[in-house]
Parts: sequence; C-alpha cells; structure tokens
Amino acid sequence: MPLAVKPYVSEATRFLQSLRVQDPELEAKQKQGRALLWDKQPDFELRQAFDAAKVPQKPYVYGTE
Repeated sequence: MPLAVKPYVSEATRFLQSLRVQDPELEAKQKQGRALLWDKQPDFELRQAFDAAKVPQKPYVYGTE
C-alpha cells in the first residue's frame, strides 16, 4: 500500500499564489506595463534613417589623429 505524498509547493510558488489572491488584477496590471514598454510595432522608416545617418568608425579608435 503506497503512502500518500503531498505534492511539494515551493515558498516562491506560495508567495506568488498569495499575491494573486491579494490582488486579482495583478496579471492585468503586468500586461498593461509590458505593453507600455515592450509591445510596440517597429518603425522601419525610422530604423532606415538611423542606419543611413551612421558614421563609419575608424579602424583604431584610440589614436589621437
């Protein structure tokens, strides 16, 4: 007869679960914050302008001339 073993739940998992219980809108706030900084469409025209404006670097950058 096998012994019943409780599944292990780490302290970090318990902490995150308690956060979700305390603030049910936490995940929505996280997604809103991510969208503010990261979820943006690239501007290819602006990227091309940046690439066109680059100045080539000299082979030896530590020279005084």
